[in-house]
Amino acid sequence: MTLHDQSDRRRVPVLGLQVDLCSYDDAIRKIIKLARAGLGGYVSVANVHVAIEARDDPAFEKLVNDADLVLPDGTPLVWMQRLQGNEDAEQVRGPSLMPMLMKHAEAEGLSVGFLGARPEVLEQVVVRAAKEFPDLQIPFHFSPPFRAASDEEKAATVQAISESNVQILFVGLGCPKQERWMAENREKVNAVMIGVGAAFDLYAGNIREAPGVISKLGLEWMFRLVQEPRRLFSRYLLVNPRFIWLAASQLIRVRSRPKEPTNND
Repeated sequence: MTLHDQSDRRRVPVLGLQVDLCSYDDAIRKIIKLARAGLGGYVSVANVHVAIEARDDPAFEKLVNDADLVLPDGTPLVWMQRLQGNEDAEQVRGPSLMPMLMKHAEAEGLSVGFLGARPEVLEQVVVRAAKEFPDLQIPFHFSPPFRAASDEEKAATVQAISESNVQILFVGLGCPKQERWMAENREKVNAVMIGVGAAFDLYAGNIREAPGVISKLGLEWMFRLVQEPRRLFSRYLLVNPRFIWLAASQLIRVRSRPKEPTNND
């Protein structure tokens, strides 16, 4: 079973990505269903960075679009959906989705795991999750080394995940590494995998959450840039202007297409 087979899936093009029209409730319902099936699968939580990476790498674009869900994490992606006539488009942020899913997993007896981040950050994540969700099963968490893993190390990680019988695996390896890891291991891991990017650092309290009004204005990137200028400056300097230009070009093309004739024409 894959979510691709569901007839209620609605997707809207944002540059080369096919981004799902999806609410938090929709995403949670579909992820829980996939987790219960135990047949694996993965969810891409897409933002401007993901969209530009996909634009520059057709292979990466394909593996993101092959995900069982492509969620609009970034406000600009939601704007693009709305500007193409989908007024019901909603943002589904990875850092917000993760604790929501943990709450539902606790209530439904599903286990979760965490892959990524530095060891001290991951420990903070696990401690907080255990405190907030005392009945939540967390049979797996692992912080991989910040270097290229050997084939033996890769196999050992997958084996540990499988042996833990984890059902929902949050993957915080950063873009594009986490998306590639999930796609590569789709057939090897029975858990549904969700690439949540910086959600681990946010949940651990190492990065401050942007106030709601800043997120709604699409300025969360600026809030994060102030906190991590050395790491994020070059990314935002290059990525954001390109996204604006490419998105505007897409909208111009969409609106310049001749309208389909109606029966009244």
